[in-house]
Amino acid sequence: MLQILPQILAMVGSSRFQDILTISVHNITPECCNFNLHSSKITLFSPRVAIVTEILLQFDKLRGYAMAEQRIITLSSDFGLQDVYVGVMKGAIARVNPTLTVIDLTHDIPPQNLMAARFCLLNAHPYFPPGTVHVAVVDPGVGSKRRAIAIETADSYLVGPDNGIFSGVLNNSPPQAAIELDNPDYWRSQSASTTFHGRDIFAPIGAYLASGTPMQRLGSTIDPATLIRLDLPQPQPTPAGLKGCIQYLDRFGNAIANIPAIAGKSWTVAISDRLIPSGTTYSDVCVGEPIALIGSHGWVEIAVNGGSAQSELQLDWRSPLEVRF
Repeated sequence: MLQILPQILAMVGSSRFQDILTISVHNITPECCNFNLHSSKITLFSPRVAIVTEILLQFDKLRGYAMAEQRIITLSSDFGLQDVYVGVMKGAIARVNPTLTVIDLTHDIPPQNLMAARFCLLNAHPYFPPGTVHVAVVDPGVGSKRRAIAIETADSYLVGPDNGIFSGVLNNSPPQAAIELDNPDYWRSQSASTTFHGRDIFAPIGAYLASGTPMQRLGSTIDPATLIRLDLPQPQPTPAGLKGCIQYLDRFGNAIANIPAIAGKSWTVAISDRLIPSGTTYSDVCVGEPIALIGSHGWVEIAVNGGSAQSELQLDWRSPLEVRF
């Protein structure tokens, strides 16, 4: 059997099949083997015992290797880079399919900050090609009764915990289907760690999806209406303009509001007992002075030229503000 493995591996394109091909048939030679890629079968016949043995591989798990265009996987987490967590997630992906393209969105989401995860995914999602698989792990409820899920939208797949971190994406790209990841055949092992579903469930599931495995094989169908949502209040009109709040604080201390770009009007921002002028660049004000502008993400942003709006204005997640026209 070992004599024909290189031929099989060349056809399917991955050493992962050394883990999948668990065939113990003796006295087999290449002349006695017929490999049918499209039916996922190897037919082995041994003249010595005059029998025909047909072995159905677990190959259909990864049928997409040879038959579907492989997708991109993105990774987002609050793991940081000091520990090995991110690396072992990538190892779990590589064990399924080492040829996949894996892109790190960020691993510096503040620990257990679901709102930050929500914004990062919302902000990054539009920049990836259709079919991208976004794996996100900010999971304070890991090991609890919270569901592990995969979601299909019109232009992507989302894999992670059911705790609301995909809410921003789903507001723009409604879910078309959703499953609970309760089929351990597609986990890294049949017994997942109660503290690291990123490695044992989400990473391998993302790899199978990106390799072309149909989502329905990976778990049980659930009603998308039951997905946990983590939504901010919508901006509310006021006599002077719009009332909103801070939805994200970046590493520069810039504060991003939940109010989208404003066009065709002169405006200011009232926040922390300050009235902040609007501009188009950070350098429109002197160093150390605050400014409001439309950031590259398309939302109203409060910044301090050369400083931190978060520190200077004592801002926090959900801090209220008002855009005045």
